[in-house]
Amino acid sequence: MATCPKLGTRHWRCKDLDDALGEDSMTDTLFDLSLVICTRNRAAQLAQTLKRVLAMQSQLKWELVVVDNGSTDRTSAVVAEFAAACDRPVQMIIKQGRGVACAKNAGWQSTRSGIVVCIDDDCYPEEDYLDSIFECFSKDPKLGFLGGRILLHDPTDRRITIQESLESLFFSPGSFIRPGVIQGANVAYRRAAINEVCGFDPWFGAGALYSGDETELIARISAAGWNGGYDPKPVVYHHHGRKTANDEWRLMRWYDRGRGAYYAKCMLNREMRKVYVKNWLLTRQHHSWKTTALEIVAGLDYVARACMAGRSLNG
Repeated sequence: MATCPKLGTRHWRCKDLDDALGEDSMTDTLFDLSLVICTRNRAAQLAQTLKRVLAMQSQLKWELVVVDNGSTDRTSAVVAEFAAACDRPVQMIIKQGRGVACAKNAGWQSTRSGIVVCIDDDCYPEEDYLDSIFECFSKDPKLGFLGGRILLHDPTDRRITIQESLESLFFSPGSFIRPGVIQGANVAYRRAAINEVCGFDPWFGAGALYSGDETELIARISAAGWNGGYDPKPVVYHHHGRKTANDEWRLMRWYDRGRGAYYAKCMLNREMRKVYVKNWLLTRQHHSWKTTALEIVAGLDYVARACMAGRSLNG
């Protein structure tokens, strides 16, 4: 097992998380999959998502892990109500800390299966969602990550944060991972792959310094020698609620910043540098000079922060 930095104190209903990590050798025997949902002060959205989770049909053994990243609303009550109505095991974890990556790290480390499935708290899975994911992982024991289709739930929402492609993709080890191809609203990982690269970087993701926590993670998983893929069969419907052009503009600027930091981190890694420098240059034909400038500024910001924080500049 890889030796990873501790993520800090957290509370876990039923048992201490350190005890659970000590049982890592048996985690892939308890359940076929673990569904992880991270949330913060979005009880209403979470309640709607959990209704769709309850409607999923599967003969597989699966558990639900909900990570509360410091909510002050009815989140705990919503999860308790769901657990009472659900015939599957439900864990509720309280994880304080800046950013969704901290919550996701607490989530995957608490799972008791070999496959960790992540959706957002405003995403509605299809009834066969878990079966579709399990089928993909069953076909390839070296599959480390898998993205799925993300459709728009409300046609009045802006057409953003979706992935409608019907074309399957395969990523060989060491591939360039283009931001947006696989999105955090619908992604699954082999637990061993996340563990090997020590999980999510807390500098990335909603509530942190930069966007793109899932892209940054799967880039490291790919570089570590795992296969990856995108398959259109696992489907979720994203009910993100962004209605205005200003909402979209602000989100796109946040993504620009995240891409810049992501590319900078990958380029600083000696093993990833060649493929990321080459592909960053190739993608410039699809971006305006303003977007390129924003990415460069964000990349320099990442390098400066990494130096001040004493981070290794080899990724």
